[in-house]
Amino acid sequence: MIDFQPDRYRWQQIADVLRTRITDGTYPPKHLISEVQLMQEFGVARGTIRKSMKCLRDEGLIYTVPNLGSFVAPPEHEKDPEPEATRD
Repeated sequence: MIDFQPDRYRWQQIADVLRTRITDGTYPPKHLISEVQLMQEFGVARGTIRKSMKCLRDEGLIYTVPNLGSFVAPPEHEKDPEPEATRD
């Protein structure tokens, strides 16, 4: 567990930790992020973890596949480029 700061929401602080793990490579692209493991690690409820995950999803750092879980998104430069419109 971490020592939570009393002046910020816990979900924000957890999102900060996860963001750092993603950007420093601790969680590589396509790494499964387990809500249950995070609940145990941080000692918080699932709803708190889900708020953190939503924040990271909104930032494009993770993506969620229904019935499979949440995964670290590949870096922007590795994503498939948008198809260009063809002109006739």
